[in-house]
Amino acid sequence: MYLEPVYPHVTDTQDTFVFDDDCGFCTWWADSFDEHTDLRIVGFSDLTPELRDRLPENYEACSHLVTDDRVYSCGASIEEAFVRSDVAGPLRDVVPFLRNFEDYERLRERWYRSIADERDRWGQFVSKTPPASGDGDEADDSTSS
Repeated sequence: MYLEPVYPHVTDTQDTFVFDDDCGFCTWWADSFDEHTDLRIVGFSDLTPELRDRLPENYEACSHLVTDDRVYSCGASIEEAFVRSDVAGPLRDVVPFLRNFEDYERLRERWYRSIADERDRWGQFVSKTPPASGDGDEADDSTSS
């Protein structure tokens, strides 16, 4: 399972989506969550020490969604951010049911890893200028329809 324990010294209580802000594809996803959720969005380069302490040791291997009582990592982080979005619709009710099945969890994580491992290729279709790239604040809306 990809959940981490609570660290009681953390004072920031807003649920936070943490992502690789040196990746255009990842930035596109983070911007989408920023537009469709009330999550705070934080890139790896902007982690506070308190937030960094909440993440797994190899946190740069995937995205995370940090709440008061747990850390969702990899596929679970994307899933949790999606069900909190205003575009989840009826899937919001289906996901808790699916989470009861180990096969679903394995499939979700396999799906996440297969996309994350090919993010340079996916970034050719949907991408935004990563904040950590140093290219300024202007988004490179390289999205295809």
